[in-house]
Amino acid sequence: MTAPALLSLQGIRKQYPAVLANDDIALEVQPGQIHAILGENGAGKSTLMKIIYGAVQPDAGEIRFNGQAVHIRNPQQARALGISMVFQHFSLFDTLSVAQNVWLGLDKSLTLAEVTQRIREKASIYGLDLEPERPVHTLSVGEMQRVEIIRALLCEPRLLILDEPTSVLTPQAVDKLFAVLRQLVSEGCSILYISHKLHEIRALCTHCTVLRAGRVSGECIPSQETNASLSQMMIGSEPPALDHKSSTPGELVLDVRQLSLPRSDPFGMHLSPLNLQVCQGEIVGIAGVSGNGQRELLYALSGEDTRAPADSIRLLGQGVGNQDPSHRRALGLHFVPDERLGRGAVPSLSLAHNLLLTRDDAIGRSGWIDMAALQTQAQTIISRYQVKAGGAQALAQSLSGGNLQKYIVGREIDAAPKLLIVSQPTWGVDVGASAQIRAALLALRDAGCAVLVVSEELDELFELSDRMHVMAQGRLSPSISRADATVALIGSWMSGLWDQTEETVH
Repeated sequence: MTAPALLSLQGIRKQYPAVLANDDIALEVQPGQIHAILGENGAGKSTLMKIIYGAVQPDAGEIRFNGQAVHIRNPQQARALGISMVFQHFSLFDTLSVAQNVWLGLDKSLTLAEVTQRIREKASIYGLDLEPERPVHTLSVGEMQRVEIIRALLCEPRLLILDEPTSVLTPQAVDKLFAVLRQLVSEGCSILYISHKLHEIRALCTHCTVLRAGRVSGECIPSQETNASLSQMMIGSEPPALDHKSSTPGELVLDVRQLSLPRSDPFGMHLSPLNLQVCQGEIVGIAGVSGNGQRELLYALSGEDTRAPADSIRLLGQGVGNQDPSHRRALGLHFVPDERLGRGAVPSLSLAHNLLLTRDDAIGRSGWIDMAALQTQAQTIISRYQVKAGGAQALAQSLSGGNLQKYIVGREIDAAPKLLIVSQPTWGVDVGASAQIRAALLALRDAGCAVLVVSEELDELFELSDRMHVMAQGRLSPSISRADATVALIGSWMSGLWDQTEETVH
């Protein structure tokens, strides 16, 4: 007799007020299998994973785990069965330390000191650098993802669910993670793997189920497919190729000279004297491993950190180093943070009201909000960027991660910025939406905007950038043209291995 499937779903259905997220879904995961779930943003992948993990209850259907029918009422019960999950949107308490966050999800027979030691051991084994005592609010997005992965691994799962686990990991960190996952599978663990990176699915996964509009649309063996055929199965077409034309930079827009800042918290990164220029009509990319000063640089540039001398950051000739975000927005600087919910958007506000975070077009001279104009603006962005949402009144938290990202990027581009700073522009976004966002950034560049992109995806930076820098240990490398850059060179620079005598901006 063959062993039963580790996980079996039949007839799973979940209806939300504005969308049918899951519709009669059947799925089987075999023991020791790395099973990919593929689908565009809003296809129902995350909802289905949350149902398996007990974070969402289905309206109908049956779940069987190791051959037994189960009703998974909550994540605690899921973990007791041996199911762990790493969420795309993190479930961490900002005011607690890394160790305290991990401790909350573990057997309370362990002391905090024991959990702290286990975190160090796992982090060392898997190459996921973490400081257990560090407060979560001081972490970058990439570091938060490491916390989620370590927390899941400490539960010694029989089924590990990973929702976009590599979205903010470097290629080297991805290779280490894949080695860990293959080791887990060899020890009997099964993995449900969600990713929009088709090459990862082909390299790692042994089976794939494709979702479209909440239904299973097909299954395949990824190693027997191409990126084009997987894209066809997922969105019905291949994403359009990006048209990256060479550009002639214009007027200097952002001029950072000898910017040096001490870290503002014990776990932050000092910014060593760095120089950075971005001109009209060019995209400058910054690569680097998460936690090497990108967060501190972005805070200094956006105005969230106003400790810099005024003239160390100049925007269109004006010193703004000590000015707040509203002052910089008035001069034409707009900013897309890496953290969508909480910083890019207020989860409990509608898409229309979220426009007011960075836009004042709909506020009259008397101070009253023109709600009709606000609704129209929001609906225009929804339509232009093909955001799947229940209209301008839909709450930000009701959107899938990729659709919310499209809306936030669209909101800032629609403001006609003179300088747009974008962090992790396509984090957790499907191939179609990713191509759309990147095309929009290139179009913005071609219209004369200066664009600065901070990303941990090298492929993205090579597609978008005219020039590139690397951040390592709070220092910024010289700039290098995209034509002269290679993955190997940028990878070596991520360790700070560039010639100090050439640390100037070209």
